[in-house]
Amino acid sequence: MEGTKQTNPCAICLGGMGAGGGQAIFTAECSHTFHFHCISASVEHGNLLCPLCNAQWRELPFVRPPASMPTSQPPSVDAVQPRRVRAHSEDPVVFDDDEQVGPPDSRRQAGAASDEAVVVKTHGHYSAVARDSSDDNFAVLVHLKAPGIAGSGTEAAGDAPAQRAPVDLVTVLDVSRSMHGSKLALLKQAMRFVIDILGPDDRLSVVSFSSRARRVTRLTRMSDAGKALCVRAVESLTARTGTNIAEGLRTAAKVLDERRYRNGVSSVVLLTDGQDNYTPTRQAFGRGLPNYAALVPPSFARTGTSTGDRATPVHTFGFGNDHDAAAMHAVSEATGGTFSFIENEAVIQDAFAQCVGGLLSVVVQEARIAVQCLDPGVRIGSVKSGLYESSVDEDGRAALIVVGELYADEERRFLLFLVVPRAEATDGDLTALIKVSCLYRDAAAGADVNVMAEDMVVARPEHAVDAERSVEVERERVRVEATEDMAAARAAAERGEHQEAVEILESRRGAVAQSDAARGGDPMIVALEIELRDMRRRVSSRQNYARSGRAYMLAGMSAHMQQRGCSSQLQLPSVIAFQDGAVTTTAATHQVSQQAATLPYATPAMLAMLLRSRRAREASAAGAQRQPGAPEGAQGSEPTVPKELN
Repeated sequence: MEGTKQTNPCAICLGGMGAGGGQAIFTAECSHTFHFHCISASVEHGNLLCPLCNAQWRELPFVRPPASMPTSQPPSVDAVQPRRVRAHSEDPVVFDDDEQVGPPDSRRQAGAASDEAVVVKTHGHYSAVARDSSDDNFAVLVHLKAPGIAGSGTEAAGDAPAQRAPVDLVTVLDVSRSMHGSKLALLKQAMRFVIDILGPDDRLSVVSFSSRARRVTRLTRMSDAGKALCVRAVESLTARTGTNIAEGLRTAAKVLDERRYRNGVSSVVLLTDGQDNYTPTRQAFGRGLPNYAALVPPSFARTGTSTGDRATPVHTFGFGNDHDAAAMHAVSEATGGTFSFIENEAVIQDAFAQCVGGLLSVVVQEARIAVQCLDPGVRIGSVKSGLYESSVDEDGRAALIVVGELYADEERRFLLFLVVPRAEATDGDLTALIKVSCLYRDAAAGADVNVMAEDMVVARPEHAVDAERSVEVERERVRVEATEDMAAARAAAERGEHQEAVEILESRRGAVAQSDAARGGDPMIVALEIELRDMRRRVSSRQNYARSGRAYMLAGMSAHMQQRGCSSQLQLPSVIAFQDGAVTTTAATHQVSQQAATLPYATPAMLAMLLRSRRAREASAAGAQRQPGAPEGAQGSEPTVPKELN
């Protein structure tokens, strides 16, 4: 049988497929053709989709055993036979072997039924609008703050148990060849810490991936025996060839989708230092934008509806300068997770600690904010909600914001821009603007809760020259405008317009520095100015942007657009400690010397877990130094951590 005449190259190797080339050709059921050895190698690694059209194949290439094939000449087309192939794995076909969840904790249920609830407040940009004036862009801030829980502060840094919802956590770990040596040792150290901080009602499954993915442990309760099992499993990890991120995520989805039991909170943590070289995220022959959706399992993707359905967030960690930051950011954004850039390998454990500290303090789920206009002439023009889904009714009389999960003490701020009409002669001294409510599910008790804010009103005097301006609204406007300029600068850098990106960031940094919030020493705004200065440096050239600028900017945008702490901001504080029962930080970077600052968006539980991690690292390093005759750089010792990160 002669090879089929082809005018297009093989989409995998880009080599010719003309007749007489001496290579077998495989024609898929979707009619695309490839060199047989190219596509069979891809299928061998578990890729069952067409690299060109992403069609799901039912008939896959199969090679007869070598014994039946001549060894002196290349395989003929006759050797290519379609065959239904079952995914090769040492794991069970269905991951329904998860360990049973613990019995309900009466203390947790009682604690969840307390009087504490989400606090909802509103702030108008100005306290008054003149009666004979209208305002088509009147800003109103809607502010949420989640309740705290026992153990979210100082206890979280120690051993006291927190009254919280238990977690099902899947860690998806890159064990490709580039992770060998100190990187893998630090990853194992970080995982030992994560295992240690999980409670007996939490469950953990470890998934590793290189050229293929493997479920290392089933979803296991973190009893003493379960922790010992997971530690042994983590210690068994070895570096191998290939980086198949998509299969790692598919395996994690399989673990969660097929479990028999469920804890109240579910999440996935993904760490990689490379780029997926098995999943076709690029369009054919390099044309068009990457299709990172191919990396996200369907069950992980947010539905984009306001029904309150819970998706599983994937919190991604890009490690070093060679990972695909755009892919990691896309995965986290599609699932409602965060993207963190770990530039220094010594802080892998701290990065995991901050993230897991938040996951172990989820108090609110499926939160939704409903806004209703009160005065007949008031309309909602727009909503600034970052990555949170929002909608405004066609008549502008109502709006909805889908918030989702909140950690203990976590806050969210959203700006609404209203149309405020002139006051009629028959109107009183006040105009009622909006009514705001928040409906959510208590994560520990599983009960629905609805809270209302006081009606937002504005005074309508004859003259409003001396109307008081809200500091809260101004602060949020500074943050939102800075976030929008970060996105604009990133777009310019992606086009290769690095000078334009620098100018955007410098202009915004100057505006932030001159804001009333910055002059008043607002910790968030002070940290924001530092971040903009650092971004400006990282986008200044093609080399800087490729090395770290893209990842740093995407991580910053992820944090600001979700108002949730990410590990890329770990470099901001130099000192973190407890003072009067609260976590405090001090910044000593750039021109901000010994000025109080905070890790943006970090909650007390996240900061407390970060402190616990740093104490553990210090104890580990001190123990290694006390070991007699321990060679420098021996396995298990810790790399030197820059002073500003300690």
